[in-house]
Amino acid sequence: MKHFCMPVLIALPVLAGIVLAAARMRRRTCKLWLMTAVFAVEAAGVVWLALNGADDVTLFRLTDTLVISLSLDRLGKLFALVFSFAWMLVGIFSFRYMTHEKREDLFFSFFLICEGMLLGACFAANLISLYLFYEMVSLLSMPLVLHSLTREAVAAALKYLFYSVGGAFLALFGLFVLSRYCTTLTFTPGGTLDLAALPGKENLVRAAAFCSILGFGVKAGLFPLHAWLPTAHPVAPAPASAVLSGIITKIGVIASIRMIYCITGTQLLAGSWVQQTLLVLSLISVFMGSMMALRETVFKKRLAYSTVSQVSYVLTGVFLMNEQALTGGLLHVVFHASIKVCLFLTAGSIIYHTGKTNVTDYRGLGKQMPLTLWCFTFASLALVGIPPFSGFVSKWYLAAGALGSGLGAFTWVIPAVLLISALLTAGYLITITAIGFFPGKDFVVRGKRCDGSVLMWGPIAALALFCLLAGVFSGVLVDLARSVAQSLM
Repeated sequence: MKHFCMPVLIALPVLAGIVLAAARMRRRTCKLWLMTAVFAVEAAGVVWLALNGADDVTLFRLTDTLVISLSLDRLGKLFALVFSFAWMLVGIFSFRYMTHEKREDLFFSFFLICEGMLLGACFAANLISLYLFYEMVSLLSMPLVLHSLTREAVAAALKYLFYSVGGAFLALFGLFVLSRYCTTLTFTPGGTLDLAALPGKENLVRAAAFCSILGFGVKAGLFPLHAWLPTAHPVAPAPASAVLSGIITKIGVIASIRMIYCITGTQLLAGSWVQQTLLVLSLISVFMGSMMALRETVFKKRLAYSTVSQVSYVLTGVFLMNEQALTGGLLHVVFHASIKVCLFLTAGSIIYHTGKTNVTDYRGLGKQMPLTLWCFTFASLALVGIPPFSGFVSKWYLAAGALGSGLGAFTWVIPAVLLISALLTAGYLITITAIGFFPGKDFVVRGKRCDGSVLMWGPIAALALFCLLAGVFSGVLVDLARSVAQSLM
């Protein structure tokens, strides 16, 4: 059982997606029950793995030294749990949402297949395996952006593909150089660099690591390779936007963590120009993303710029290379995934029921969709970092990690940027709540009160409730994130 569980969890959604595309089921209920069963099995299987562990598995060999294999450590468990449960909730939401979209069979097919590839990235035992699944996620998630086949969607999908492939080639260059100076490409806490071969080659190895991290950072929206995010999100269906922002961006995070903590090791990079440059880029992303979101009026595009900012919170914690900051970054992986999926599903529900895509049209929305707007408000407060919501906990650990890092100006610049970004986040999110619930005395309610089907508001409400409960009862998640961070240091 332990030997086959990881391959089954990767293969099951892939096979289900292929069957869904090939079988052309006429009865929609059959498709939905198939997807529900797959989501449930995936989530239950990941929980079983997290509790019981799994044996290492070799899938196949590219050469004698390049092996595609799977292994399960604490980092992989954490990301797999986040991915599987968030994916299930978005899938349930899409059952209703996709009734007003064409070609839903193809959407559901690629949606299922992408889940398998993402779990493969979580379970990857070495850098070659991770790179393979990273590339597959890029290629197979592009049709989710392309879905509507409009001119804008085609242009956005091509931009997403070009950025993803360009980042992957940059990562591959670094991987090729690092392979010459590592004893193995299998992920090992502390790194695998051959110290005997390193003298005189330190700068070359640092440059290779920088290229790989920057390449993987494309998926995470790291400046200056972030432009695909605000282009892809507005044209993609809301469920696609939710997983692109809340989940798929995290594959760039896990790849960066693997590179820094399991291949090069922090000893070579800490205090070097690589760390300083990466921190500067992440802080630019945090501030710039918040500023662009504040100026944007298209709702989904505003949330896309927000993703550029918030995922860089995670990367800042990763790049600080100390236990407390990494704990905060891992917590923000969990919290940002739930928050941003909730926000994008909220956007989808509003668009589905009202057709409104611009935040200037959301005046009085709370009179028409009160439950949806309350859920949006909960998620917004969590993203700002207002206690007792979840985002406060992760940002506290990130700020504390920066203050204790001993990195000169970064010790105070990072907390200052995080605070400014939080204020900007309140500016571009809480204002929507304000005009939604308090439209003014002259506002006339038009249309019936409607929060939609339980298939739509149910996942949104569950995520909004998690945003609150994860902050109030954060002890378990903090201990989990800390144990993962300690296992990597």
